Amino acid sequence: MTVIERTDGTSPSGAMPLTSHLAELRNRLIWSFLAIGIGGVIGFAWGGPIIELLRAALPANVKLIQIELGDGFAIRIQIALVVGVILAMPVLLWHVWRFVAPGLTRAERRATLPWIPVALAFFALGVGIAYVILPFAALFLLSFVPEGVDRTINIRSYFDFMSTLFLAFGLLMEYPIVLVGLSRVGIITSDRLRRSRRIVILAMAVFAAVVTPGGDLVSPTVLWAALYVLYEGTILFIRRTGR
Repeated sequence: MTVIERTDGTSPSGAMPLTSHLAELRNRLIWSFLAIGIGGVIGFAWGGPIIELLRAALPANVKLIQIELGDGFAIRIQIALVVGVILAMPVLLWHVWRFVAPGLTRAERRATLPWIPVALAFFALGVGIAYVILPFAALFLLSFVPEGVDRTINIRSYFDFMSTLFLAFGLLMEYPIVLVGLSRVGIITSDRLRRSRRIVILAMAVFAAVVTPGGDLVSPTVLWAALYVLYEGTILFIRRTGR
C-alpha cells in the first residue's frame, strides 16, 4: 500500500495511505462544491438586487440591452457562481487547510493556521477594490464612444466584464501568501525578491493588462498598484522573519 510520508526528517500528524488521501481530497471537494452551491442559491435568489447594484456603476444615460433570449437567465447563473465563490471562500480556505494540515508538523500547523483569515481578508480586499474601480473603468471606456452613437451596452458583455474583474482582483490578491510560503521552505528570500524588483514590476504590469477585461487603463493600473504594494509589504514581512 502506498503511503504519503514526509522526507524532510520531521513528523507530520500521521502518515496516510494514498487511497485514504484521495478519499480525503474527494470529500473536501464535495464540501467545497456544496458550499459554492449554497452560496450560488443565495446569489441567484438575490440576483435582481445585485443586478441593480452593479447597474448603478454605469452613468444614468447608458442603457443595457438584452440581445439573446437566454441572456437574462445566463446572467443570473453567472451572478450565482460569482456570489457562490465569494460567499464560500471561508469554507474553501478551511478545507484547503484541513487537507494539507495532516502533512505538516505541529510547528508548521501553528505557523500556517493564522494565514487562513489573512487569505480571506486579501480576497475580500481584492473584490472590494474591483467594486470601487468598476464605475471608473466603465467611464473610461465609455469616454471613447463617438458623438451621436447611442450608449447602449449588451448586458451579457457587461456582466462578463464585471465577473472577470471581481474574480481576477480577488484571486490575485492571494499571491503574497504564496511568496511567504515559498520563503518558509527556503525557495525565495527577501534579498532575492528585492533583486528581482525591476523584472517583477514589469511582469506585474504585463500580467495586469492581460487578466483585466475591457481594455481600459483604470483597472490594470489599479491592479498593478495593488500588486506592487503587496509585493513591497511581503518583502518587509519576509525580512522581519529573518529570511
